[in-house]
Amino acid sequence: MTPNTTDVLVIGGGPAGTTFGHLAAQRGWQVTLLEKDKHPRFHIGESLLPMNLPIFERLGILDEVKDIGVPKLGADFTIANSNGRHETFYFSKALGESPDHAFEVRRSEFDQLLFEHCKAAGVNASEGTKVTHVERLESGSHRVTAVDTDGEEVIWETRFLVDASGRDTFMSSRNGWKKRNPKHASAAVFAHYRGVKRRAGENQGNISLYWFDHGWIWMIPLRDDIMSIGAVCYPDYIKSRREPLDEFLLNTLHRIISIRGRMRGAEAVTPAQATGNYSYLSDRMFGPGFLMIGDAFAFIDPVFSSGVYLAMNGAERGVDVAEAWLTASEGAYRKACRKYERETHKGLATFSWFIYRFTSPVMRYMFRKPRNTFRVVQGVVSMLAGDVYSNRAVRRRLLLFKTLYSVACMFNWRSVRAAWKVRRPKNQAELQEGALSSE
Repeated sequence: MTPNTTDVLVIGGGPAGTTFGHLAAQRGWQVTLLEKDKHPRFHIGESLLPMNLPIFERLGILDEVKDIGVPKLGADFTIANSNGRHETFYFSKALGESPDHAFEVRRSEFDQLLFEHCKAAGVNASEGTKVTHVERLESGSHRVTAVDTDGEEVIWETRFLVDASGRDTFMSSRNGWKKRNPKHASAAVFAHYRGVKRRAGENQGNISLYWFDHGWIWMIPLRDDIMSIGAVCYPDYIKSRREPLDEFLLNTLHRIISIRGRMRGAEAVTPAQATGNYSYLSDRMFGPGFLMIGDAFAFIDPVFSSGVYLAMNGAERGVDVAEAWLTASEGAYRKACRKYERETHKGLATFSWFIYRFTSPVMRYMFRKPRNTFRVVQGVVSMLAGDVYSNRAVRRRLLLFKTLYSVACMFNWRSVRAAWKVRRPKNQAELQEGALSSE
């Protein structure tokens, strides 16, 4: 079979893949994108960050995101059964010039919007086309085999390959590069509800996060009176489930008095779903003629809504890497890859430090009673807004926050140690085998 040819082939039509394809096509490259599913499709990760907005402007989609989104001015945090008192962190208090708001969106609408604009930018984007095999050729190109909705095999030869396959982790899984994080095992159970009480006034679009004994809970307000609610739980708690998944989620939510009040009279509009261990990292990010971006390379946890931003930011930066391979010398390509790797790990490390400690007693206390000494709180707000790359003022404040956290842990080592024992995974295999079955 004579293969089709293209400059760049992207595996995956989510936020990372469509952003990369859109921007690469704008630079004049011939881009092909293959998405295994068809839009619209359900997906969690509905809460966006302020630092997404400049990317939307560069893609020319900001007004359309506004049309489908709920304005989000900040995030509020609540400790379970603490009389419902919550602390709100407003994006307007951030250091630097990050936008003072973001949006909550249905991912089915958001992802479809990105996909359609990607096509309009000149990308040859196909849905219902699943990549099944990738082979590197002696020429340095890649041969990509895919199957379309009719079961017909399609072959492409591409000068540069981008893996944006999300949690499918196409290249990482097939090459044995994917490594789960043994220090951060968790599982999420989630559904959409109608009739959930929102925060008052201008805060009605804010995301709410609740700590409880077995993990944490998100509440994300969407349009048309829909609320996305999920519980991210420790392995032992998930394994204790005996009831159907819908009932398990409701029972978990009703453990928290303040959530119980917000859900009075609410009804589920989607069945509960579950997904396993969130945290993984690939041993490799790039190679001769290929790059992995977004969740195809790594994912840490949904706690600070970082996934979509890290994916789109990584896609935007990744276009320079592809261009170096297509136009420059091998040395220039290696330099572009090293820069990309350094910046990607910088963003991941900033979020992951907070995420891996998010449920600790010390972190709960510091978020519950924030003190803006030396503008540390403003630095944390900047992190929540997604400003984790180049703002040195933010990075200095975050370093100070980490120092204060470490000192507090030394004085509270017994409670920290006890909490670590509860949340650590005792058996990864048991977590993955059957614990999340919705049957």
